[in-house]
Amino acid sequence: MTQVTSRSLFVITGGIAGAAAVLVVQWYQRTARLTEVKVTVPQLSELTFTVNNDSRQVAWQMFVETVTRVSTQPLASDQGVVRESLTSMYGLFATTRETLKAARPSAAVPGGQTVEYLAITMLNQALRPFLSHWHPRLQEFERNHPDSRESEWPENETCRAALRVVQRDVYDYAVGFARLAGVREAEALIGVVPAPRAPGDGAGAGQARAAGGGTRPSD
Repeated sequence: MTQVTSRSLFVITGGIAGAAAVLVVQWYQRTARLTEVKVTVPQLSELTFTVNNDSRQVAWQMFVETVTRVSTQPLASDQGVVRESLTSMYGLFATTRETLKAARPSAAVPGGQTVEYLAITMLNQALRPFLSHWHPRLQEFERNHPDSRESEWPENETCRAALRVVQRDVYDYAVGFARLAGVREAEALIGVVPAPRAPGDGAGAGQARAAGGGTRPSD
């Protein structure tokens, strides 16, 4: 340091100060407007989430993905195609993973959950168990009865009942993503509200979730 001229020392200290300033700005941008939001998570309870500008953007992307897919639309017992809904749910599963992989992890804040937690919970608690249980069964029926209609599948009604439960869960997750993203009147924006859970639907969901430890959605 004794051999460094005053001009060189000025340049060195200026560079260090500039680098420190950049780090401070980046940290501030990631934690700016950090707020707490209460969200009710299906199968769990009301949790406190912390969000900033980055996580709001991820939450908005997740909200759009969940509410614009066939998988979230009500499917009457005599209408629609279960295969189309399952394919749509696989798409939602894959897109959610890609969205999380592309985004930077949210800044950790003591006492609050992150948008990544809500998204991963949706995958592991709602989508994965349903798909792991019903997709192989429908595939087997389609493979063994290539000329049969879906309505002839013996488990068609049971699968549709479980589907209604998952759709209700996905709807609740979509509302949660909307709140994290700061979307006002999310329910009105979504428009279509799945039917309330019926007593019989709970059994179908339990059956689907209990089988979740078997096959898993393909990567």
